[in-house]
Amino acid sequence: MGGTNKDPFVWGRYVAVAGAYAACYELTRYFSFSHWMLPAGLRLACLLLVPRRFWPALAIGEALPIAEMAVLHASAFGVYFAIVASIPPILFCMPAIAWLLARTTLLRADGQINMGMIMGAALVCATATAASNSAALASVVMGDGSVTPPVTTSLFLAWILGAYLGALTLTPTIMALRERLTRQPGSVVTWRAVWHSPLTRDALFFVVPALALLMGLASQLSDGPLQYARVAMAIPVLGMTWRHGWHGTAIGGMLASIAMASTAFELQDPSMIQAQAILSFVISTSLLLGVKVARRIAATLVSRAREASVSPHHR
Repeated sequence: MGGTNKDPFVWGRYVAVAGAYAACYELTRYFSFSHWMLPAGLRLACLLLVPRRFWPALAIGEALPIAEMAVLHASAFGVYFAIVASIPPILFCMPAIAWLLARTTLLRADGQINMGMIMGAALVCATATAASNSAALASVVMGDGSVTPPVTTSLFLAWILGAYLGALTLTPTIMALRERLTRQPGSVVTWRAVWHSPLTRDALFFVVPALALLMGLASQLSDGPLQYARVAMAIPVLGMTWRHGWHGTAIGGMLASIAMASTAFELQDPSMIQAQAILSFVISTSLLLGVKVARRIAATLVSRAREASVSPHHR
């Protein structure tokens, strides 16, 4: 009895977490496709940031929209598919994230984010998500008697890439915004602080116009030139990394990923998957490099602050 939670609002918190996660999951799934899975980024960010006592609520929140989709397709793909597809992938990710969090932390001893841990978690969760999708597809029994689509190696790798890129699109951005929020006085973000942020200005006046131009070009191109335009979308990510560290990578990577996804004209397009693989590599390496750049930027700011505090005494 001593361990019983007497907080009258505890169940309300669980319901709120489950409902909020389900709503966000539906929103991210609406804008996703097979090789660009935004729910993977939402899933990873929540597992890293939400206290473990609320993980069951996350599982319920993910199971609700997934089960609804599975039941609606039961007549076409079979009851066994509906059962397997109703299992939320977050259940397969939880043990891996719990293991990682038990052995390392999000922040290193110097206060910098542990980006290597996040990259590893993203890859592990992407693999678990791909395995979950494969199990669901393997359980399909077509209602019209047609042959069930096979789980091929290329399809499995495309799912891994989609979940990994989805994680890179959302998780670092959520982490960066969270870190910037904690730096604000009283953890309150004001319009003035956002507008005067160099990161905001570079994103609006450098990244967005550059990506808009490349998207316009991509809509008029095909084959090789189209692929060049897609790959060029990674260039603003490098610029943002150099200017703002991993925060710049997160924002630039998210915008570049969205821009590239908008140029997808068909599902499972090999050239699109190739371009997304290149973007994933650029974002991953830039995030790791961005941590070092952020450390350099922080050291420069500290040095300037010291000079400003000392200089009046030498006038």
